[in-house]
Amino acid sequence: MRRRKLLLGAAGTLAAAALAGGLPAFRSLAAAQGLATRRRAGLALGTTVALTAAGQDAARLDTALDEAFRAIRAVEAAASLFRPDSALARLNRDGILLAPDPLLLTQLRFALDLAAASGGAFDPTVQPLWTLWAAAAARGERPANPDLRETVRRVDWRRVRVEDAAIRLEPGMGLTLNGLVQGFAADRVMAVLDQHSIADAFVDTGEFGARGQHPDGTPWRLGLADPREPHRIAAVLAPFSGFAATSGDYATSFSPDHADHHIFDPATGRSPAGLSAVTVTAPTGLLADGLSTAAMVLGAEAGQRLVAGFPGCAARFTAKP
Repeated sequence: MRRRKLLLGAAGTLAAAALAGGLPAFRSLAAAQGLATRRRAGLALGTTVALTAAGQDAARLDTALDEAFRAIRAVEAAASLFRPDSALARLNRDGILLAPDPLLLTQLRFALDLAAASGGAFDPTVQPLWTLWAAAAARGERPANPDLRETVRRVDWRRVRVEDAAIRLEPGMGLTLNGLVQGFAADRVMAVLDQHSIADAFVDTGEFGARGQHPDGTPWRLGLADPREPHRIAAVLAPFSGFAATSGDYATSFSPDHADHHIFDPATGRSPAGLSAVTVTAPTGLLADGLSTAAMVLGAEAGQRLVAGFPGCAARFTAKP
């Protein structure tokens, strides 16, 4: 499930520097404060990843961002469906994975806990639904009802067996962690920055994290784009620190009206009908990413109740037009 970004940096923020080509201006501001800046960007996790940081020690920044990108590659190797050699891809292919990568175990156990907390709205076993809908869309069709019903029967997070020694799937099942892996990658990046005492940084792994402040001394702000007009900022999170993630119907749509898209209600096999997007802010990227996906399935009322049950989390809901 590939998600196009809905979060855009507001002008004058590090987000803008990282996402909208404003890095020279950011560097000028940093230099005026006696700070060095560094940026690393590349393709990972099915999106463009950009890491930007400022500090007194340029060599420390270089080391930290290089290590942070290696941390992202490690997350990819464990849980990316964009890599056929990842541990998750091998699990889906073989139905069993011995001695699973600890990074995969961490994400999968969180996913199963969130599935329980959300009443199954978040379900990492929806991968067969993606396969079904993508194949039908390639033919210019919607899945036939019998095929949809048969596929839904293979979706059930409670049938995944997870142990330190092995992960096991029943025949016909498949896992995706695309609903949280980008947020988890942001967490891993921030952990590396902690190790190097990097105080001011903006992280874009497909979801967002920020710490410290802009070199001009102001808090970070994060613009939220309109799902139907992605270049228009509909709202601004200010100040922004911690993590933010958005799930929406616009990223991979199977129909022109966005009624059918890459987020599935595990109970029906179809896309939820009420919302265009949900943005969640949270103390961790993993929580922000997972909750935004679950809330998208639940709808505004039930989604708000779910998010409110997690300390330090908040949600913004955008209804379909």
